[in-house]
Amino acid sequence: MILQYIHRTLEPVLQRAAREFPAVVLTGPRQSGKTTLLKTLFGASHGYVSLEPPDVRAAALSDPRGFLALYLPPVIFDEVQYAPELLPYLKEWIDAHRDRRGQCLLTGSQNLLLLERITESLAGRAAILRLLPLSWRERLGQPDAPLPWERAGERSIHREVSAPTLWQDFLRGGYPELVAEPGRDGALWHGSYLQTYLERDVRSLRQIGDLSLFQNFLRALAARSGQLLNLTDLARDLGATVNTAKAWLSVLEATFQVIVLRPYFANVGKRLVKTPKVYFTDTGTLCYLAGLRDPEHAAAGPLGGAIFETAVLAEIVKTFWHRGEEPQVYFWRTATGVEVDIVVETRGRIVPIEVKLSATPRPAMAAGILALRQDLGEKVETGYVIHPGEIQLPLAPGVQALPFADL
Repeated sequence: MILQYIHRTLEPVLQRAAREFPAVVLTGPRQSGKTTLLKTLFGASHGYVSLEPPDVRAAALSDPRGFLALYLPPVIFDEVQYAPELLPYLKEWIDAHRDRRGQCLLTGSQNLLLLERITESLAGRAAILRLLPLSWRERLGQPDAPLPWERAGERSIHREVSAPTLWQDFLRGGYPELVAEPGRDGALWHGSYLQTYLERDVRSLRQIGDLSLFQNFLRALAARSGQLLNLTDLARDLGATVNTAKAWLSVLEATFQVIVLRPYFANVGKRLVKTPKVYFTDTGTLCYLAGLRDPEHAAAGPLGGAIFETAVLAEIVKTFWHRGEEPQVYFWRTATGVEVDIVVETRGRIVPIEVKLSATPRPAMAAGILALRQDLGEKVETGYVIHPGEIQLPLAPGVQALPFADL
């Protein structure tokens, strides 16, 4: 069965990068659609070779120059993290043909080691882009829709979405295969994904002897999603060392499975919390690890707020990454507990965002945003209270209630 292609926000950015750089590196988690995107845009003009099969990998490593002679650019090299030793030879080829752009298109799913090798070998020669699972705007068929604070009178991406549909989408997550095939068993897919892909990446990045303990770490992290992360307490509960917990968290970040949200600091003369929060990149992964299998339990359970907050944060982060931009996203919390869930820094301004699980927005929900504005003054833009309902209305001066479907 041929799956329907879903257009991605990154398409024009990727095409522009291929016109301006000899090489383009597309990173992101496994199964986020990197290969499909490159084949769709460049399949007619570029050859293709995957470096994942052991025999292909062995050929690339044993005779790199001979391998490149066999697969002459323009070519797509898929899963290049399996043969990073090929990169210096790609540099040699690129330097001999510097007038040719977009000749080497590389994909990889391990940010940490891959980018280290790219920096060593292809510095100044490669554009580096990231592709995460599908954003909400991509799923709606509006990949270029601006974020609310960028619209300046433009029409929003609003679509009437019932609560059961919204939570069913959160439960399944944004991986293209699950979105394109609504009949697929989501829990079965996520279970297979974690076993087949994540653990394989984990083994290649870290020598982990006890995978069952790592799985317990994943589940414990899911239970703490959206909370201030105390790695010392988490490690103690698991019976692991703090250094081990830090190493595992770095692996999850390197394989694009989690977003580490750090606090926003400004010189406001207050004690601010310095501990980060951790969110999973995909709500489907979070729900699977939390043992949630139906939308009602996901919405009404103790993790309902964390799941919804994850969906909002992921939408913002994905939108920035998929436009080729670095997201400047934080949270704000004082030592007295006054908090704004998400703070977006853009063009020297601050956009505060509160996330509320109630579909009935009330003025009291704007309290954190108003406190932030009182501390930071005129640099704070219009704030938003994102909720799962369908109502859009002002809650306070400079604070707007906005449905998730309009984000």
